[in-house]
Amino acid sequence: MKRSVVLIIALAGVLVASAQQRRSLLDSDPDVVYLEEHLDRKVELRIIKAAPIYSDKEGKRQLGAVNPGQVVELQAMTERAYRVSAKAGNNKMIGWVAPWAFASKDPNFVENLAKLYKRQLEVAKLIEDGRAAIGMTLDEVGKALGSPTKTTLRQTDKGRSGKWEFIDYETIQHYNYVRDPLSGQVYKQLSHVTKEEKGKTVIEFEDEVVTAIEESETREGSARVKIVVPPVVFAW
Repeated sequence: MKRSVVLIIALAGVLVASAQQRRSLLDSDPDVVYLEEHLDRKVELRIIKAAPIYSDKEGKRQLGAVNPGQVVELQAMTERAYRVSAKAGNNKMIGWVAPWAFASKDPNFVENLAKLYKRQLEVAKLIEDGRAAIGMTLDEVGKALGSPTKTTLRQTDKGRSGKWEFIDYETIQHYNYVRDPLSGQVYKQLSHVTKEEKGKTVIEFEDEVVTAIEESETREGSARVKIVVPPVVFAW
């Protein structure tokens, strides 16, 4: 499907420290999903109903109003409001507007944004806990688990698939018992050190989305594989 027609929004990392450093205190609000890091283009929505625009997401302080026919840029969202950038004469207002004031070329846009919001909160919690889940993107898995120990990739005309393996190793020190020839005393002497596999997680993916997870029984958190909604698709 052409990129100009369909954009796959892979959300994650809203709570990542490096992202927080680039944002204001308002942007660190865990109830807000910010889109700027997850899109390669602006999201513009058209106002279909006159609506007030507020400085806060709770709608306590009104800045002004947006009018029918006006085009605004979507920046962030909560479950009940959108943060937009709107022109007001020669000036620009940045504030919160209710979802019912907007329209998009995609008839399911508002519904998909709601799904996206819920998915992001769940994925952000998984990343914070250092866990992967079926339905996450590879970018999200990387933020949760770090760089894979081993990768296997397969590229076809239908897309890319493969595996990421995350292996936990334990350093084992091996000793020999040695008798002192003079005193006859027996003591331990380090002979060598080995690294032994402690646990392993195998992530299988297709088109950058996790389709299966296999965890060894010795790995912490095994047998608790979660499933999240795959990345939300928006049509433009």
